[in-house]
Amino acid sequence: MEDLEDHPALAVASSAARAHLDGLRDRRVGPTAPAARLDGFSGPLPADGSAPEDVVARLVAAAGPGLVASSGPRYFGYVVGGTLEAAMAADWLASAWDQVAGLEVMSPAAAAAEEAAGPWLLELLGLPEGSSYGFPTGAQMANFTALATARHAVLARSGWDVEADGLQGAPPVQVVLGGQAHATVAQALRLVGLGSRPDVAASDDQGRMLPGELERVLRRDRGPVIVCAQAGNVNTGAFDPFAEIADLCSAAGAWLHVDGAFGLWAGASDRLRPLVEGVDRADSWATDCHKWLNVPYDGAFVATRDPDSHVAAMSWEAPYVVPGAGRDPYRYVPEASRRARGFAVWAALVQLGRRGVADLVDRSCGHALRFATSLADADPGVEVLNDVVLNQVLVRFDGSDDVTRAVVAGVQDAGEAWLGGSTWDGRAVMRISVSGWMTTAEDVDRTVASVLAALAAARG
Repeated sequence: MEDLEDHPALAVASSAARAHLDGLRDRRVGPTAPAARLDGFSGPLPADGSAPEDVVARLVAAAGPGLVASSGPRYFGYVVGGTLEAAMAADWLASAWDQVAGLEVMSPAAAAAEEAAGPWLLELLGLPEGSSYGFPTGAQMANFTALATARHAVLARSGWDVEADGLQGAPPVQVVLGGQAHATVAQALRLVGLGSRPDVAASDDQGRMLPGELERVLRRDRGPVIVCAQAGNVNTGAFDPFAEIADLCSAAGAWLHVDGAFGLWAGASDRLRPLVEGVDRADSWATDCHKWLNVPYDGAFVATRDPDSHVAAMSWEAPYVVPGAGRDPYRYVPEASRRARGFAVWAALVQLGRRGVADLVDRSCGHALRFATSLADADPGVEVLNDVVLNQVLVRFDGSDDVTRAVVAGVQDAGEAWLGGSTWDGRAVMRISVSGWMTTAEDVDRTVASVLAALAAARG
């Protein structure tokens, strides 16, 4: 570490980071200790300070037992992507450069990275050229941003200025969700003041919104309406029928938002693009970059086809704020003081290129299908519950909630892999999500073996 001899804390951090990365392929995937047993963080507030390198060494020792190999090749929980090397390095530089990314004048470099990466993402995902965009923390805040924009637009059409006058006395906004909408969409609706009791259009057995049910619940007086569709159900990976939904929204004068936290990336694949047919007809879209683009946490993307409403919903003015000559990022996301997320997104897109992103998505979906086939063929007590159209696999064992939960716990405890549990149609299931760039067919096979060993143990 001679190149870091003048920065000993960075030398300790670099050494620890390399050790962690070098061990990702073979280390235990889950933590060795829960938060309650990570005693290295506890104790009284120090009366005196410590040398930076000693602080970092203490942090490494304290955190070690509680670290999860979530960016490794056998982590299949919560749709968590890995971290591409170029994106990781760019994120390190974002910390070292310490740029404030909200205003162009505070970091022309951060603004320029977003201005390059935004249109690339629109093109890659098949979204309309010229759409406005922003880089919030995750799909939660991307959904919030899009729905705040939708709220502005539909109320403005009714002659109401929601930014100036709030929601008291405003025309009532009908919000319609599918029966399997993600919880963060409901949370975003609460945050924008539209409440947690939307109308629901029932879904089919894969979680896809039924157009007939949407037509049934849509208001017919052309008052303000927002419809939220889904690209990639969090359990099954299924896609709503966007073209039919868009037709209904157009007839009702409704704003159509698409929550595509991971599924929107199907648009980058020639093979999978039919799954998102019609998604470009929506008015706004939300997705995560820290899922399938494999950038470090956190990083997301929001886009709208109505830049004026987007800016109106997010922007604010202050006498000390100096507008940039170009695009000021703070006008498109909730945060003004924020991390320069555009560097990592730009780096990931340059490392992979169009073909690399498509290959990453296609490989992940191939691995998901390998999971489903291998498990179903291995034992008659294994049931795959979903149509494996993307990267999600739902598995149930011996038709039993208890056995299924025991298998999930057994795999997690063994440490060879990590995957989560969920509930689908009122039944306990194992949920497998594949989105990391490091995963290989061998990793799938190793994990399948661990699942079958846990199943044997659960049966006693």
